[in-house]
Amino acid sequence: MRSVRQAASGIRRAPLLSGLSIASIGVSLFIVGIFGVTGYNIDQALSGAESRVEIVAYLQDGVDEELVGLSTAEIEGYPEVEGVTYVSKVEALFRASNELEEFSDVFSDLEVNPLPASLVIQLRDHARTPTDAERVAQRLTGYAFVEEVQYGREWVDRLFQVRRIVGGGALLLGAGFAIGAVLLIGIAVRMAILARRQEISIMKTIGATDAYIRRPFLVEGLFAGLLGGIVALLLTWGSYRIVDGTLLPLAWIPEWWIGVGLLLATLLGVLAAARAVRIELKKIDVF
Repeated sequence: MRSVRQAASGIRRAPLLSGLSIASIGVSLFIVGIFGVTGYNIDQALSGAESRVEIVAYLQDGVDEELVGLSTAEIEGYPEVEGVTYVSKVEALFRASNELEEFSDVFSDLEVNPLPASLVIQLRDHARTPTDAERVAQRLTGYAFVEEVQYGREWVDRLFQVRRIVGGGALLLGAGFAIGAVLLIGIAVRMAILARRQEISIMKTIGATDAYIRRPFLVEGLFAGLLGGIVALLLTWGSYRIVDGTLLPLAWIPEWWIGVGLLLATLLGVLAAARAVRIELKKIDVF
């Protein structure tokens, strides 16, 4: 409690410096928060697109339906496969006429159905990757009655490339602004130590340990990081509400992201303060 009171006293003695430090940290983390909301919504959109990744195996005409049924049961046993749907030639024509309304007259005038039957394979959540899709497609080509297998390989590759770029960008931006926040907290703590240089020197003269002197500054760093994180959260929430209500619908980040963000902001504050105190205390001479 003594360290908390000393930290609060230090903040009251230099409210402008403390306020600027908290505001600077809040703005830095706010930018990270904005990118976090953006990245989360992009990831949600990509997950929706990823859920539509499926493999279509087109079947030869005249294939025995009993053989197809047995093979379907075997394919459903693949560890990557969520389910298999058989689409007959008649159903394929019906779907095509509904989806391509401009050609409905053409389809209705056909004497022979040119569309093949097919098996539509849905993949499990963990298996909607280019590697898994390629592996399942290769196994499907081994069936003698399968004429062609398609799954949009280029589209799947691009989907996962975009996801990797978004994830990498979030990590780089987050790391960059985290470093900036650490530097800001360190500068604030160093300035506070310089302002109390004489007082600290006297404390060291009468026998105060470095750990005793360090604790209030660590608490100040904790407060700075936590309050900066709260400021960033409020700014991010306000920006999210403005965009969501006026420009386009957005999803808010999960609650555990917020908890982790505030925890990291607090830890950054403590670590930055600890580093600054360790460096500055070595420079203060004992009377």
